[in-house]
Amino acid sequence: MEYIQLGASDLKVSRICLGCMGFGDAAKGMHSWTLPYDKSKEIIAYALEKGINFFDTAMAYQGGTSEEYLGRALRECQVKREDVVIATKLMGRTPAEIQAGVSAREHIETCLNASLQRLGMDYVDLYILHAWDENTPIEETLEAFNAQIQAGKVRYIGVSNCYAWQIARANEIAREHGWAPFISVQGHYNLIFREEEREMKPYCDQFQIGMTPYSALASGRLAKHPGESSKRLVEDSYAKGKYDRTHSEDAKIIARVEELAGKHQVSMTEIALGWLLQKVASPIVGATKKHHIDTAVASVEISLSPEEMAYLEEPYVPHVLVGVMAQK
Repeated sequence: MEYIQLGASDLKVSRICLGCMGFGDAAKGMHSWTLPYDKSKEIIAYALEKGINFFDTAMAYQGGTSEEYLGRALRECQVKREDVVIATKLMGRTPAEIQAGVSAREHIETCLNASLQRLGMDYVDLYILHAWDENTPIEETLEAFNAQIQAGKVRYIGVSNCYAWQIARANEIAREHGWAPFISVQGHYNLIFREEEREMKPYCDQFQIGMTPYSALASGRLAKHPGESSKRLVEDSYAKGKYDRTHSEDAKIIARVEELAGKHQVSMTEIALGWLLQKVASPIVGATKKHHIDTAVASVEISLSPEEMAYLEEPYVPHVLVGVMAQK
């Protein structure tokens, strides 16, 4: 495994981040395909064995049980807290909270304390705003985050699902007030969805913002040969909403991933992640089987030539924003 400094922080993270959305009680969230605790622990332990030290979860994943499973597994694996980098995420205030007069600071502190309790930890290394909060002035959010950093409960902050101008302005405001800036961006970015390259990636490259994209394998689409399926591909209606409309265009790129995988005698996962690893710091990769970890780790060693990179990229056509960003 290789390691990299995340943005301008002192967090040294593995080039592969284990996404924990696949862990949690299947009866308590939007996903029916998540793993129960014993199987989740097995995957987490195997990831540690393979050198992965970076784990990403969220309070929204399966009613918080993803956080519970991750924290419990790390304790039972007897991992030293300082040897892992833990990221979790929170959403903004609900309309009911706003109506009740709950401040952004109260909301963030309440959410963080609940996440720390579920994780069984005193602090998180990276606390991420899961989606840009349109209902709260960014000044209030940044000040509230900064208070948690000063309290020792958070080391750094990041943001997910936003526009480049939003994080750029937020970090200007943070500098003006002497508050901690966002040091990472978690956006939707993979070989068949490259809209982050328009403005977000150039901004991050210029200002040392670590990119940790989600959906690195397009919910499995970049990892499977045409005709292959899985429980998630069948049951993940949210992912279908993101990718089904561009299936025919994306199939051309997936075919080239398959072709280069054959040429290199590696998995399609290794080609797709090998491409992405030349673009970002640490892609978030979900895993529900040990071989998912194996191929993700092996992708760090993949070396694609400039010609191969261009060959993979050439068929891409512009995509409309989907998922959380489609609502913005």
